[in-house]
Amino acid sequence: MSVFVPASADQPPSIASELSDSQRISVQTHGSGTDVILIPGLASSREVWADLVSGLHMRHRVHLVELAGFASTPAIANREGAIIAPAVDAIAEYIQSRHLKTPVIIGHSLGGEMALMLGARYPHQVGRLLIVDALPFYSLMFDPAATSETAARHATSMRDWLLSQSPEQIAESQNNSIARLAKTEAVRPALVDAAIHSDSKTVADAVYELMITDLRPELGRIKAPIEIVYAYDPLFGIPAASVDTMYRQAYASAPDIHFTRIDNSFHFVMLDQPEEFSKAVESFLNK
Repeated sequence: MSVFVPASADQPPSIASELSDSQRISVQTHGSGTDVILIPGLASSREVWADLVSGLHMRHRVHLVELAGFASTPAIANREGAIIAPAVDAIAEYIQSRHLKTPVIIGHSLGGEMALMLGARYPHQVGRLLIVDALPFYSLMFDPAATSETAARHATSMRDWLLSQSPEQIAESQNNSIARLAKTEAVRPALVDAAIHSDSKTVADAVYELMITDLRPELGRIKAPIEIVYAYDPLFGIPAASVDTMYRQAYASAPDIHFTRIDNSFHFVMLDQPEEFSKAVESFLNK
């Protein structure tokens, strides 16, 4: 749910200063060529994409998004209301104001849901979508029959619980969470660090919004081709075929969609299987 990976030594220098749109997002750019926008997940740093960017920047201009209140980007002062939808609007404004021509959008987890929302609500502004380990309705993970209404009670409890945590409890819960989300032990301490440096109210409100937002009715509005890259590991305790079915059923109403499963990986596919993930991205970009 949170991620921060130190940039590798060969990470390309940014060719543009950090930018801000409506205080909702900050963006850094690397490289030159066709435009690719990368959106990280909940409480995540843009640095989760460091390994991927080191390969992409030679042929693409990469736009690294970070949401206000996540990782190193300051939270919006006295903010009330939604997190996700306004950030999607800010990305659309960024695309328009910088005259980007149908950029590719790649999003992980919450960032994947944002990519879907962007494709559905601004269908003529995006080229193709690559969604990394994300469903169009997060609460399906817990209840295949969930609706926005039935998820609201649990979402409210989750938000309240997150807001009630002390700094020590946040650190403990994030350590426990990351152990289930990143299989590679070496990356876990940095992932926890990003989470505990995220604004707790922003994270809690984003979790609530994520849990009640069902994008399945909007999938039909997406004009761009969609690629779903998702993880599987035997430690999940369920058959791979069950995970395959869950993804295909969740995206059944999407008109142009393909699926790629990456095995021996937890949620942070780009960290647990960086080579396989990079190959999947390159294949997607070259289609």
